[in-house]
Amino acid sequence: MALYAIGDTHLSLRSDKPMDVFGGGWEGYVDKLREGFALVEDTDTVVLCGDLSWGMNLDEAKEDFSFLNSELPGEKWLLKGNHDYWWATAAKMNAFFQANGFTRLHILHNNCAFYGDTALCGTRGWFFEENGAPQWEKVFKRELIRLEASLKAAGEREKICFLHYPPLYRGYRCQEIIDLLEQYQVRACYYGHLHGGSHRLAVEGRQGGVDYHLVSADFVGFRPNKILD
Repeated sequence: MALYAIGDTHLSLRSDKPMDVFGGGWEGYVDKLREGFALVEDTDTVVLCGDLSWGMNLDEAKEDFSFLNSELPGEKWLLKGNHDYWWATAAKMNAFFQANGFTRLHILHNNCAFYGDTALCGTRGWFFEENGAPQWEKVFKRELIRLEASLKAAGEREKICFLHYPPLYRGYRCQEIIDLLEQYQVRACYYGHLHGGSHRLAVEGRQGGVDYHLVSADFVGFRPNKILD
């Protein structure tokens, strides 16, 4: 068994959405994902850090879910990204997955999962460009509540946190999220969202008490990042 993380699969098997907006390296990315997941065993667990499918609703994303569930090995825990417009309530998503036989897809949202003695916590997070807009203040506060609920659900176990938005990068810190990670003694945080030229902004390694790692698919070469055995 092993634990992996990767973000931003940006699947669009139903409509074949072009990905050149995110810079080079995305040509044939579905095949690259298949090749990258060759290192994952069926008994492994993979956390998918948001922006999973371009589908506008669950039905439009169905082929993408089928790919994640059946063509890529491992149990998958799904986080919401800013482009996951298909995202619905946990009850609706779980019912949809069950009805379609997507038994290897699980939602990480207002909860935590466990990998041995390690708690897997997470939420979408938030982004500096929208933090300052008054209409987004409630959304930001809601993300803080969700993150803390996930961290509290972990109890005293060692905690690893997964976000879609980076809580920090060069020139920016989302202090409220960082404070929660520090308060609950999170060992490491894995995040996505940054593509192409934005990779140079990523913070990698220890900051304060937390190790930070970017796992956007194009940053990790479409190979899931191994976290634990």
